[in-house]
Amino acid sequence: MRVAVAEDSVLFREGLIMLLRAAGYQVVGWASNGHDAIALLEREPVDVVILDIRMSPEPDGGLSTAATVRRRYPDMGLLLLSNYAESHYLMRMLDIGTERIGYRLKDKIVDVQALSDTLRRVAEGEVVIEPEIAQRLVTQPGSAGDALARLSEREVDVLRLMAEGRSNAGIASELYLSTKAVEKHAAAIFTKLGLPADTEAYHRRVLAVIAYLRSQRIEG
Repeated sequence: MRVAVAEDSVLFREGLIMLLRAAGYQVVGWASNGHDAIALLEREPVDVVILDIRMSPEPDGGLSTAATVRRRYPDMGLLLLSNYAESHYLMRMLDIGTERIGYRLKDKIVDVQALSDTLRRVAEGEVVIEPEIAQRLVTQPGSAGDALARLSEREVDVLRLMAEGRSNAGIASELYLSTKAVEKHAAAIFTKLGLPADTEAYHRRVLAVIAYLRSQRIEG
């Protein structure tokens, strides 16, 4: 897999590049700001570009750079990294795209397994969301409390993993359930939350859950 890194912290950037190469990824180059990242990608197309959210040319330059990359190279994967678990970063990311994109905390992808899993999922077309953010979306008190109160404990577990961007197979593996059991729980969740239970449209399903939680909680 060909990867590029756009990160303004020299220490973190060098450590990430070392980790990527140790895991067998081809790092085609790096940049320390959004402008240089765009120029790099024009010369060296990649499968996934890793972007620091809070880099120049603006406070959240990684997000604006990601939006530019998605417009120019719609098939290129985007992995956004931050030191902070911010819900508004997630919502801005979802405005950029809902496939081949991810948002993770820097301190959660500093081992080969976590980094490789995230990059693989992004490259395969998934939307990957930091588990800490997904957990906050599901458990934060708000006006959706009555609807969520109707969910069983297992359905809440499934909803949390949905919000992370996990597929049915991924949820089944995490919770030691069969795929059919996950589909059954998903259908119950959508019924109780008033959302369409389209088990085939995976990315639309994830977005529907997050959009629902966003409108009921984060903006309230």
